[in-house]
Amino acid sequence: MTKEELLSHFSEERPIIGIQGLGFVGSAMAIAVSGARDASGQPRYNVVGVDVPNEAGFRKADSLNDGVFPFENSDQKMADVLKQAAENRNLWATTDVSAFAYADVVVVDINLDIFYDSEEEPYLNLDPFKNAIHSLGEHLREDALVLVETTVPPGTCEKVVLPILEEEYKKRGISSKPHVAHSYERVMPGENYLDSIINFWRVYSGIDESSAKMAESFLKTVISTEKYPLTRLAKTTATEIAKVLENSYRATTIAFMEEWGRFSEAVDVDIFEVIDAIRMRPTHSNMRQPGFGVGGYCLTKDPYFAKLAAKDLFGLEGMDFSFSSQAVRINKHMPLVSLDMIENELDGVKGKRLLLLGISYRQDVGDTRYSPSEIFAREAIHRGAILDYQDPLVSEWRETGFPVSSEIPDFNEYDAVVFAVQHKGYSEIDFSKYGRNRGSDKLLVFDGNRVLTDEQINQINDNPTIEFHSIGRG
Repeated sequence: MTKEELLSHFSEERPIIGIQGLGFVGSAMAIAVSGARDASGQPRYNVVGVDVPNEAGFRKADSLNDGVFPFENSDQKMADVLKQAAENRNLWATTDVSAFAYADVVVVDINLDIFYDSEEEPYLNLDPFKNAIHSLGEHLREDALVLVETTVPPGTCEKVVLPILEEEYKKRGISSKPHVAHSYERVMPGENYLDSIINFWRVYSGIDESSAKMAESFLKTVISTEKYPLTRLAKTTATEIAKVLENSYRATTIAFMEEWGRFSEAVDVDIFEVIDAIRMRPTHSNMRQPGFGVGGYCLTKDPYFAKLAAKDLFGLEGMDFSFSSQAVRINKHMPLVSLDMIENELDGVKGKRLLLLGISYRQDVGDTRYSPSEIFAREAIHRGAILDYQDPLVSEWRETGFPVSSEIPDFNEYDAVVFAVQHKGYSEIDFSKYGRNRGSDKLLVFDGNRVLTDEQINQINDNPTIEFHSIGRG
């Protein structure tokens, strides 16, 4: 690709920002950067998003070029900014990595997964990530900045990214040192998807002083730093630790609350009432709560990164990070706690019909990666249950291939309906109008995630055709 060919996709020549990886973070980041404005209110950058040349990569690139966000999205602001980018012609997506040759900044938003052996022990395989950085280094301008947003094991920028770029520079006869910085994303899909990028606090660092200053200059043009000031840390390993520690903290405190939810349910106490009371104390205002399980791409794996980085990148022994590791195991088991309770109430689930309401990993998003509903569904099927699935934001459950309905089926067809995700529409179901027509059997309504309102629970308790059980509601 020549520069002229690349510029032909834009309305005019501007500084070019490359986005490596067009997943849930990269696609959103590409749109956020396209929305950056200069002092006159005009687009500040041309943005080129690059994904891998496979079916999924082609699909994401084509979708963005058509002005459509490539994932289920409930954020109207994101849709509006993407529409503006299409009108301004300052965002284009491709699978041609040579486009990076013309970028002033390349933001790295590629996946870095954790893998598991036959005994479910985690291990690192950095080869896919390394290959992507090698590919970037083959084309990168020597004066360009590489800004890593990907959540990585601490030490990755210093011990993996920088050496690879130096190797590729040497092959090309470039003697200067690459510019590398790290600024982790805090992207939260949902109604505030875009705001979680541009109207939120950022932590950053550079591999050296010049890299840090370049990162600061770029971030200030995208982030609303007047209201959400940047925080600079001393080195890239520090910001990498910050992201992993941030997510490990959340995962661990959620795991801690899981046993309190089970205890409260057993002694007929509403743990959410208790938590709300405790949250009145300012020091405990962000107290976690139990639920159906922990999902998504971050909390299910990030707590392992420090343990694996200590061993594989720093050669340190005896750093097991037992709290973080145990938190992942507890959270992964949480959906089975709900299944065990349902199985007990139904005197077994073999041959029973269950409706699972909500298969995304969190409310009001269509992301099913590492969803706790998948753990629940696979085990319920293994135990002989017959399952149907409904989610208003998911049209295809790629991880399982199970069919998903967008409409809520008739509850009369089921032995139990299981509320797993706090999608808004579920809080509008009127249980007072429900009447059982499956003989004398009661319908089991199971709230695994504080989905139903107090009014709905009162409707259920007043309805002789329904039996209610939950996680933590008493």
